[in-house]
Amino acid sequence: MAKSDDLIKYITQRVVTYMDMPKETRQERKKEHKARHREPFLVRWFGLMPFGMKMWASDMGKTTKPIVNRVARFTGKISKVKWRKSAT
Repeated sequence: MAKSDDLIKYITQRVVTYMDMPKETRQERKKEHKARHREPFLVRWFGLMPFGMKMWASDMGKTTKPIVNRVARFTGKISKVKWRKSAT
């Protein structure tokens, strides 16, 4: 029974402090909260897919090694290939 009394007391305190706060302060607080928690445009409109594709593309652009060497690093089965210039 004590837990429910504490909960009621806590909720009552929060409601009273909110009601005692001036309207302008509440509106400013709401605007600040909204501005802090706004998602980026692409996420808001299209979800996380464009963000994931952007991350994947930026990661692919940073690598300068050939694809065979990158695959070999992950699989370990393919020996690393030394690229030589052709004799022709």
